[in-house]
Amino acid sequence: MTRPFVHPYLPNSAPEVRRAMLDAVGAASVDEFYADVPDELRLGRALELPAPLVAEQDLARHVRGLLARNRSTDERLSFLGHGTYHHYVPAVVDEVIGRSEFLTAYAGEPYEDHGRFQALFQYQSLMAELLAMDVVNVPTYDGYQATATGLAMAGRMTGRRRVLVASDVLPAKYSKVLDYVRVHLDLEAVPTVDGTADVAAVAARLREANGADGRGEVAAVWIETPSATGAVEASIAAIADAAHAAGAVVVVGTEPIGYGVLTPPAEHGADIVCGDIQSLGLHQWYGGAHGGFIAVHDDPAFVMEMPSRLFGLASTDVPGEYGFGDVAYERTSFALREEGKEWVGTAAALWGIAAGVYLALMGPAGMAELGELLLARTRYAQQRLAEIPGVALGDGALHLREFTVDLAGAGLTARGVVEALRGEGIEPGVAVGEHTLLVCVTELTSQADIDRLQASVARLAGLDTGSARLDRRDEQTATIPEEQHA
Repeated sequence: MTRPFVHPYLPNSAPEVRRAMLDAVGAASVDEFYADVPDELRLGRALELPAPLVAEQDLARHVRGLLARNRSTDERLSFLGHGTYHHYVPAVVDEVIGRSEFLTAYAGEPYEDHGRFQALFQYQSLMAELLAMDVVNVPTYDGYQATATGLAMAGRMTGRRRVLVASDVLPAKYSKVLDYVRVHLDLEAVPTVDGTADVAAVAARLREANGADGRGEVAAVWIETPSATGAVEASIAAIADAAHAAGAVVVVGTEPIGYGVLTPPAEHGADIVCGDIQSLGLHQWYGGAHGGFIAVHDDPAFVMEMPSRLFGLASTDVPGEYGFGDVAYERTSFALREEGKEWVGTAAALWGIAAGVYLALMGPAGMAELGELLLARTRYAQQRLAEIPGVALGDGALHLREFTVDLAGAGLTARGVVEALRGEGIEPGVAVGEHTLLVCVTELTSQADIDRLQASVARLAGLDTGSARLDRRDEQTATIPEEQHA
């Protein structure tokens, strides 16, 4: 008699073990657990999986072969962004977060704290200074969740359901935020104009939603800056004034990398500022090491709505001695359990320490220099690509790191450019429309890299690169509107 196959890597796959487990819960088969999944969502066949490699050496060889097929952005010339960015990570960042007292994704508890609480407190303090805010949380899972939490906070505080989305949002981010808040909030997009928010349309929608009784429907106005296309929002203050007049909360989703030179949203009237810290000393790592931040003013109404852990400085029983620990722990789901307003874990705490090390290394002067460089490189890339006949910039807004180009006039499709240049070792950007390419540059993108991209796209467009201005060496500087300066 042939013994039934038992998978070497799947626990509890022995038939007698599976039967005992099913009997324990009163189920005839595993299919009963998925009875509520509609037929149209079922695959209808077994997964096409290879036979397991039983010998460890065979499995290791197989996995090494799979990994060898990967190509990182350190090996290829990359203009990819779209949510995960290729910034330089100083070696000391990896060295610090690899230390045994820090090397866990968990935020920790006092009984096993060996400096982690203090490190996260320092991260919070550095982020608060960068963002011109008072209170910053221990990182949430990622920036998508942080933004959803910020909107949920606004909904709870106002008792309203509607959220006006004033900016162009990454489709993946919009989808995840919608999944998170749709039970309690309704998202309503207000079309943008020339890449940024239509202030008049947002204000008009706020007035309409307020109604004749003046009670209001809008819980929050959600602004993204830089937007999905890298456009920097220049009208946060005007939007904030209109939102506050309607009793709404202003939630700004942002990338903190530019606030060494740009004015932080808090100084334009933002109530909740949130986003991702991946750009602050975290690698791309085939999808990114991500962690979300939420920042608010020192207002109990906002602080007590934050579900995340906060670490603060406190005195001990010993005079002159201080320690680091949870602030207002009773507001968290860890304390309230099933009565909590929202569940949040601490699985990105290590990335907070990484970002703290990065910010400490950079300092205000370093962040200002980086911000200026990013603006200049972005503008230079825009100008160079716009020199190609038929290639046009997507809008006239100020951009940080990312921007779109329209390739239709050059007779090119975005997908065609991506596929052609991959053969040359170039990832030219992300195709976000038939003729629209999203291009990203960072401090790791040199002027020569940008010139190479321009030359390659020009060649695809049939331009005689020998006579084109493809060897310009004078670095362009970005013109920053006065109101955007820190």
